Amino acid sequence: MSAVRRHLWDEYQAVGSARGSARRKRQRFVDKNGRCNVQHGNLGGESSRYLSDLFTTLVDLKWRWNLLIFLLTYTVAWLVMASMWWGIAYLRGDLHRAHEQSYQPCVANVYNFPSAFLFFIETEATIGYGHRYITERCPEGIVLFLFQSLLGSIVDAFLIGCMFIKMSQPKKRAETLVFSRAAVISQRDGRLCLMFRVGNLRNSHMVSAQIRCKLIKSRQTPEGEFLPLDQCELDVGFGTGADQLFLVSPLTICHEINPKSPFFCLSQRSLRSEQFEIVVILEGIVETTGMTCQARTSYTEDEVLWGHRFLPVMSLEDGFFRVDYSQFHATFEVPTPPYSVKEQEESLSLPSPFNTPIGNNRNRRKHICSLDCIDILEEKTNKFPSKLQKLSSRKEGLQRRVLRMSSSNVEKACSTGDLLKIQQISSVPSNEDGDERIQLKAFRIKSESLTQSTGDLELQKKPQGMLTLGTRLEDNLPAKLRKMNSDRLS
Repeated sequence: MSAVRRHLWDEYQAVGSARGSARRKRQRFVDKNGRCNVQHGNLGGESSRYLSDLFTTLVDLKWRWNLLIFLLTYTVAWLVMASMWWGIAYLRGDLHRAHEQSYQPCVANVYNFPSAFLFFIETEATIGYGHRYITERCPEGIVLFLFQSLLGSIVDAFLIGCMFIKMSQPKKRAETLVFSRAAVISQRDGRLCLMFRVGNLRNSHMVSAQIRCKLIKSRQTPEGEFLPLDQCELDVGFGTGADQLFLVSPLTICHEINPKSPFFCLSQRSLRSEQFEIVVILEGIVETTGMTCQARTSYTEDEVLWGHRFLPVMSLEDGFFRVDYSQFHATFEVPTPPYSVKEQEESLSLPSPFNTPIGNNRNRRKHICSLDCIDILEEKTNKFPSKLQKLSSRKEGLQRRVLRMSSSNVEKACSTGDLLKIQQISSVPSNEDGDERIQLKAFRIKSESLTQSTGDLELQKKPQGMLTLGTRLEDNLPAKLRKMNSDRLS
């Protein structure tokens, strides 16, 4: 039974590890070493285009195929030319009469195929031992000799040039250009940024070094078209010139996440469910050879660390700066908000009832500063006695004009302070009874709660004193008016 359990446990571990490795395996568009993981197939008749550009095709081949083609070309050419020299000797009968003293063959001392092959090698390599040579009585041999010289020069120029270009390619120079294994997202200068590190291991500089970043991500257009590998440019300082690198020491490349960035809505939580790949391309001219070099790498979503920062690698020594490449890939955690830039901007743009000024809220101006204030006053005034209604009707026109002016002005709002100003403007000398004016002021002070909004909470402390004043003035009214006022306004 234990053996069965052990067997089942081993199988479960094998299956679990296989599933874990399959889950962790990520299909990359560009490998970490810069190789593009793309293969072209089903070319059909387009494969003939490779032969039209044979030189580039041979240069792009791997070294083993280049060496094989190099050896086969020279071997086949030597055998073919040796066979042609042997054929001339056979047709002229030089193979049978080569040892006669009085006979002059086309090529002296060529009496079999090995001797014809040696003659071709001596002629092609210009060794010139002097034992085998061509005579003037062989015009066909002279023509073949000219053809051999031209063909040999063409083959040498093609194959030797191909091998030279193959060896002098600056691809190996890219091996000394290193990128950090992971990219980080943290704040720099108060802004959320995506950063990675690049360095040069050689003392020779990269002239006119420039870096570019591409975001590879699948998306669907509003028309319904699905783009499996859509390429989007990441700004790493095109406008400021930060993409032009002076790559003497390791540099940290920064992409600011702003509303124009594809990562504007990216947060720490959404990073776990996203699928994208950041392709980094570094181009420059090799200082020693003057040839253009390109280094590439990529970062997938699981290689982007949220809330991390790179460790410093530069230190000042006695008379020089020292770079510690052992800390080149090291990072450490820093406090970083887990929210996206979009969420942070939305949280900052939300209006607050405690810190939003009255004149800055357009919606409040629209609802508060309107002629509805007049309607409320009219509705309350209709409940007053006839004397008070008569007094308020005389000043209704002035109040309406003032309210219309305040509603059209952007810098003002219809609040308690505006009603007090209207009260001061409307309180002109009159021959009416002073008790009625006092009663009207007390009503206006009490009606301030109808026009207050949530944003006027800070101003609410001042009307309390005014209410006290209104209550104190109400005590001076006659008993009849005081009773009527309390019944109407309750």
